[in-house]
Amino acid sequence: MHRTAFIIISFFFSGLAFAEVQTPKPAIEQPAEQPTKPDPLEAIKAETAKLNADREKIVAQIALEQSKLDEKLSPRKRALAEMQIQMEEMKVKLDLAEAERRFKDDPTLMELRRTNERLMLDYAIAKNEVDTEGFAMRREENAVRRKTTALTMQMELQQKEGESRSYAVGKAPAYPKEPLIGKKLVLSDRTISLNGVITGKTADSVADRISYFNNRDPEAPIFIVIDDCPGGSVMAGYKIIKAMHGSKAPVYTVVKSMAASMAACITTLSNKSFAYPNAIILHHQLSMGVMGNLTQHRENVAELEEWWKRLADPVAAKMGITRDEFIKRMYAESSTGDWNEFADNAQKLKWVDVIVEEIEETALLRDPSSLPQQANATPNRLMPGPPSTDAVDSQDERGKPISLLPRLNPLDAYWLYNPDSYYRMQ
Repeated sequence: MHRTAFIIISFFFSGLAFAEVQTPKPAIEQPAEQPTKPDPLEAIKAETAKLNADREKIVAQIALEQSKLDEKLSPRKRALAEMQIQMEEMKVKLDLAEAERRFKDDPTLMELRRTNERLMLDYAIAKNEVDTEGFAMRREENAVRRKTTALTMQMELQQKEGESRSYAVGKAPAYPKEPLIGKKLVLSDRTISLNGVITGKTADSVADRISYFNNRDPEAPIFIVIDDCPGGSVMAGYKIIKAMHGSKAPVYTVVKSMAASMAACITTLSNKSFAYPNAIILHHQLSMGVMGNLTQHRENVAELEEWWKRLADPVAAKMGITRDEFIKRMYAESSTGDWNEFADNAQKLKWVDVIVEEIEETALLRDPSSLPQQANATPNRLMPGPPSTDAVDSQDERGKPISLLPRLNPLDAYWLYNPDSYYRMQ
């Protein structure tokens, strides 16, 4: 078959050479007899294409013959492969037989073989024992782990159930556009505490929170809640008033215990104010303690007069009187000029707008006793309350146990049963 293919290929290339030799050259004819010349390149291309087709036909014929030959030889190839496998198996058997013969002929080798077999058997037994013991340990460990997991899950469940009991689950803060319902005021979580002395830091905090609540919702009311505030800086207080008046959302003040001085001015000048009937509102003139010469005192008085005019005039205007009449009324009510009124009377003077009998804290959704308490801090408020007001256990000069009462604001009083003088003022 290979020889046949070689003869065919030789014949093919001989044909190519013959075709190349026998290709006639185009005759040069006279222009008068042949007006158009035939293109010799086209003839060569046509002949080349024919030769390529013949070559492809021959190559295909060769591939077909090779396939037929491979198909014919494939049973013999399989037989050779099987014979090779059988020979390798026979060689392994012969090697084993030779090893067996050597062991039989050499008692030492036989003993070594038996020793090796015993060692292998002992190893297998020991391994099985270890595996069995490990399996038992893992089973016991898994049982303990399952029990521990169950206990842990039960403890976590009890803990979560206990935590859930410290939340008012299923409720959310209320945001009524009109927070007054009869004599009840409904507060949301848009509340800001104003307690203790008003400072620049206080004003910044209040103003920032007013801006924050406006960015969340420019319509729902914001509440400045005053539990006990003695007043403070006029500059800081004025900043709070301007932040209240510049708010898109209405800002209301709520007085629960006392609003004095600058806090009273903030309450009176707010868009709308609410108070418990027994809360106290106190107005008086500005005061300042300074050091300096006479000229400096005159300058300070002039500045103080200007601040008083800017802050007292709006309060007097809301009351429907002049600033001078306001001052006159102050000293008519008190020789010190500290004019204080309970909120239900202050309402008549227009210091506070609405008297409420109840305040509902809809944002208080977690048990306050479960929170880490700051001193006198009000839960869910955005600012801390005043310093600690807790009684302090102590001893008197004779070593007798006593309890020192915290300082009250000047308008408050103690009403307690104290027959043995256990409670004492600091």
